[in-house]
Amino acid sequence: MKNIIENIKKLDTTCISDACDRLEISGSLSSLKPILPDSKLCGRAFTVKYRPSSGNNSTVGDFLDDLKEGDLAVIDNGGRTDATVWGDIMSLYSKINGIAGAIINGACRDIPEIKKLGFPIFSAGTNAVTGKGRYEIEYIQKAIYIDNTKIEPGDIIIADDSGIICIPKNKAEEVYEIAKSINDIEEKIKKAIQTGTPLNVARDMYNYHNLQKPNTNLDSKKGD
Repeated sequence: MKNIIENIKKLDTTCISDACDRLEISGSLSSLKPILPDSKLCGRAFTVKYRPSSGNNSTVGDFLDDLKEGDLAVIDNGGRTDATVWGDIMSLYSKINGIAGAIINGACRDIPEIKKLGFPIFSAGTNAVTGKGRYEIEYIQKAIYIDNTKIEPGDIIIADDSGIICIPKNKAEEVYEIAKSINDIEEKIKKAIQTGTPLNVARDMYNYHNLQKPNTNLDSKKGD
């Protein structure tokens, strides 16, 4: 699993998204944005579901000791941003322990400190108001849904400034192989236009408009 994560991380989310389209996988988390510019993360999903606290009970962040190096905290707080479920202490702990990053369908805070740490976070927003006493863990390591995308524990998520894509763990190798082929073809198109080939000709040579469509032969080339 570590090798496939490293391979996927070498690509960008756009090629991964096109590969998912070819396999008819819906995996985009479109509403969440990076806290730090030029952020990139890739890791195994460790899923967390929050709910409003039933009293003064607060379990915000209590799951972090269960994560392993290379895991990615994927938190669903229903998109609520009235209070936070992530801050600088959680970021520091995660950075020290090799956690790949955090995806938060909710809010985080302590942004200046997180920027200093350089810890990658994608979230629905920010807020200085604490979630302690306001939210509690409903469950961990079960399926969650963010932007109508189902995320299972162990799924691979890649995120950069273009967006976030969730790859089902049983499709990771296949998605990578297709994404790598798409990336290679796009590099050939770029090289062609840099040497004077008209854009429409370069695209047609490599079947550009069909790269993301199911049943496309990625090895085909229409011309030299």
